[in-house]
Amino acid sequence: MLASCSGALLTSLFVTPLDVVKIRLQAQKSPFPKGKCFVYCNGLMDHTCVCTNGNSKAWYKAPGHFNGTLDAFIKIVRREGIKSLWSGLPPTLIMAVPATVIYFTCYDQLRAALRVRMGSHAEEAPLLAGALARVGSVTVISPLELIRTKMQSQRSSYRELSEVIHSAVRNEGWRSLWRGWGPTLLRDVPFSAMYWYNYEKGKAWLCKHNNIREPTFAITFISGAVSGSISSIVTLPFDVVKTRRQVEIGELQAMNLSSKASSSTLSVMTKIVAENGVGGLFVGFLPRVIKVAAACAIMISSYEFGKAFFRKHNQERLLSSNT
Repeated sequence: MLASCSGALLTSLFVTPLDVVKIRLQAQKSPFPKGKCFVYCNGLMDHTCVCTNGNSKAWYKAPGHFNGTLDAFIKIVRREGIKSLWSGLPPTLIMAVPATVIYFTCYDQLRAALRVRMGSHAEEAPLLAGALARVGSVTVISPLELIRTKMQSQRSSYRELSEVIHSAVRNEGWRSLWRGWGPTLLRDVPFSAMYWYNYEKGKAWLCKHNNIREPTFAITFISGAVSGSISSIVTLPFDVVKTRRQVEIGELQAMNLSSKASSSTLSVMTKIVAENGVGGLFVGFLPRVIKVAAACAIMISSYEFGKAFFRKHNQERLLSSNT
């Protein structure tokens, strides 16, 4: 749990500035009007951000004249200080860190248990363990994401969390807290299943190729980046659909309308294909692959390094207590 927590912190710190710059560039090209939403993802999880006030100085609506990514980095640091590159980090740490701890800890425990039970099919254990672990983490975090979006649209504080929950349940029932859960699973569960299967295979192959038993930091980093890239490409259509659904639900919340009227996953996918062709399901291909590859590589390598560190520490403590 400590290893996954430290990995989540490092991933957030490294990847958040990239998405802050991306959102600033997007806001400059197409200003976000009041009541509209966009999805902010820093490599660990998505946040649906609601534009509640056109004159606000929130980081995603700040004015700027940037000529590119590097220019945006430099100007943001000069005008607002280096801390502004990590704007939006608190909600990530509040939600993504617990989700990551649940996800990675459950995966390791499930993989170990399934390998014993699956016998000759033990090599497929990472695939099933990754899928089950993701279902658990998505189920836990899904209500928090919807509540956070509702709080933002109503300009509520975290102290008013209880009132927001009661309002959502009173108006639409308990099931409303898990609205958008289906599209999230359609993207994240296949991603996790493929990611862990390819990661374990790639790690084992690299260890065998280099004649070592335990993977090095470089091996886990490369395996995480490659497996994350493959999984992100395959699941990209579901990511596009999920983004559309998140924005739609967020805008309905901002206008105090019931999200029951929102479109289904299949209808959103059909609409995208009708408007933009099949290529519309693969919009944002390069940015997503680069961001996911970087996030997966940082997360898994720091996680594996943390596990190795604590394992060595526990072994030394055990030996010293025995002597």
